[in-house]
Amino acid sequence: MASMLLAGGYRSFAGPAARALGITREVLNKHRNKHAAIWLCRSSYNSSTALAAETETSRIVAGNTTVASSSSNRHSYRSQESTFPKYDRLLPCPSQKATPRIEHLVVSKGGLVLEYICEALDLPPLFVADLIRFGAVYYALVCPQPPPTATEEEIRIFRRVTDPLVLRKRDSVKGKTLREAQKTFRVTNGDQFVEEGTYLRVHVHPKRFPRCYEIDWRSRIIAVEESYVVLDKPAGISVGGTTDNIEESCATFATRALGLTTPLMTTHQIDNCTEGCVVLAKTKEFCSIFHGKIRDKKVRKLYLALTASPLPTGIITHYMRPIRMAPRLISEDFIKGWHHCQLEVIDCRKVPWPTTNIQDKYCVEDCGWPSQDYAYECTINLLTGKTHQIRAQFAACKAPLIGDSMYMPAAIAEMTNPGLNPFGKYNKDFSSECERETAVINWIAQYGKEPSVAIGLQAYQISWDDGEHSYKAGSPWWRCATA
Repeated sequence: MASMLLAGGYRSFAGPAARALGITREVLNKHRNKHAAIWLCRSSYNSSTALAAETETSRIVAGNTTVASSSSNRHSYRSQESTFPKYDRLLPCPSQKATPRIEHLVVSKGGLVLEYICEALDLPPLFVADLIRFGAVYYALVCPQPPPTATEEEIRIFRRVTDPLVLRKRDSVKGKTLREAQKTFRVTNGDQFVEEGTYLRVHVHPKRFPRCYEIDWRSRIIAVEESYVVLDKPAGISVGGTTDNIEESCATFATRALGLTTPLMTTHQIDNCTEGCVVLAKTKEFCSIFHGKIRDKKVRKLYLALTASPLPTGIITHYMRPIRMAPRLISEDFIKGWHHCQLEVIDCRKVPWPTTNIQDKYCVEDCGWPSQDYAYECTINLLTGKTHQIRAQFAACKAPLIGDSMYMPAAIAEMTNPGLNPFGKYNKDFSSECERETAVINWIAQYGKEPSVAIGLQAYQISWDDGEHSYKAGSPWWRCATA
């Protein structure tokens, strides 16, 4: 396979692999010529903004000028060269995490999406093709509303490209409301044409899941039926992918392990850090049927949880704040509009705290729990299925899950300083709304980051149709013998 070195030291392959990714020789040649010019003359302003509760390097780009969300530091592109790593390919998967980087672009001249991104962001074609294959590139016909942190220049660009007089000249948005035109879609082909004024969002550093490449996926298959597959999901991997990575997921790797020609589809979710039973659909029909069974509460889910403190058997009830952002805050008292959360602790037994070797093997984080002699294994019947429900409810009961670096720090803080939780047992009346909001912000600050791999939680058993279909996962990680 012939290879050539692009300007800036990037290596590109103009052979079958490039053609398989939808990259034509013309695109490679155009990138080579344009990259040399842009490398020297394009100016750029660096910035950091929040998107979906993540810290990320984020910029709005129009033409060959990048406008930052912060004007505190302004550098030429050459001075930023050391800020970002050299880009080659997304695979093999890096062993270390890259700083999140998301780029927001407004297309100034129509053309192929892959070619435009290469030019605007000075990225090699094969790297951009990988991003598209990972599902890390999105487009909208019209630029969405900038966030409150947007600069005057970003707002100016937004107003210019969304001016009614400008939009009337675009046939692609005729007959659509502004909201419809601002809806984002995933780019699936590098040869897709993007017209002037199109919005692009490029997740240059997608969230990675290196454990995908460590798993014997065939051994994790519990059952293969005509219309579905049951997988014993490993911890540390997404079920169906993330916003910026649909490649490194359980659905993708299980599909390949079984040699299926049609990708498996997700029917329900469990957290990345949770292991255990997951049902993947072979057909859209079964996907719809299973969703209906979940909606009608015909699916029973049993979990095993490894907790730092014991819990009594019985039903536990809380109310969860209806904001789709971690951490999930819950209240012991009813609050109008908050989601009803209920689970049943069927059994709770004392077990040894996992050894250091076991914790290291599964990258279980030491979250500072004061006593680590014994843990408690609880069997749970999940009666309502809210995101992070078991983790949040157990932490609120002072029995956080082992390794849960998000919820255990808050549980420890509440035990150290009773009354810190404004929705807890010792919640108080606030003299003003401002005082209440301050208390909530302070409480959220007590939570930690999302676990990197495993926590003490397994989706142990899943069944439906009154047990006619029932499947169990293997032994949870904390029962495994020391390697």
